Amino acid sequence: MASATASTSVPTSASPTTSDEVLRVVVGLRRVLRRRLRARFGQPPLRGAQAELLQQVEAEPGIGVAAAARALYLAGNSVSTLVNQLVDAGLLRRDPDPDDRRAVRLFLTPAAVERLAQRRRARRELLDDGLAQLAPTERAAIAAALPALEHLLATLEDRPAPEAP
Repeated sequence: MASATASTSVPTSASPTTSDEVLRVVVGLRRVLRRRLRARFGQPPLRGAQAELLQQVEAEPGIGVAAAARALYLAGNSVSTLVNQLVDAGLLRRDPDPDDRRAVRLFLTPAAVERLAQRRRARRELLDDGLAQLAPTERAAIAAALPALEHLLATLEDRPAPEAP
C-alpha cells in the first residue's frame, strides 16, 4: 500500500508542464518582439538564423564558416548559404584567411553594426515599455528569475545535443 506522502512529494525533475510553459513564454516573447520590430523598420527583417550569425560574427570577428556553424549548431552548408545572403545584403564581409587561402574569415560591415545596434535599441525599448506596464512585484519576480534562467541556459549549452532517433 502506497503511503499518503508519496503523492505530495516534490518531483526530482521539472514537470512537462513547467518545460512547456517556459518554452511557450520564451517563444512567445521572441515572436511578439520579432513582429513588432518588423512593423517598426522599413527594411526587410533579418531572419532568426541571419541575426544569430551576425551576432556570432560580432562576438568573434574573423570567425570562419566552420567555427560559426559549430557555435550555432548548424550545418556548414547552411551557414555558407547564410553568409552568401548576408554578403549580398551588404551586411557581412568575407576576407581570405591569411593562413589558409581556401578558407574565409567573416566580418561585419558598418551597415551590419548599425543594424544590430538599431535592433538592440528597438528590442530594449519594446521590452522596457512592456515591463513598465507590469506591477512592481511582477518586475521583481522577473528580475529574480533571471539568474535561474541564465543557469538553465548555461546548463543546456554545456550539454551535447541529443542523438536523433
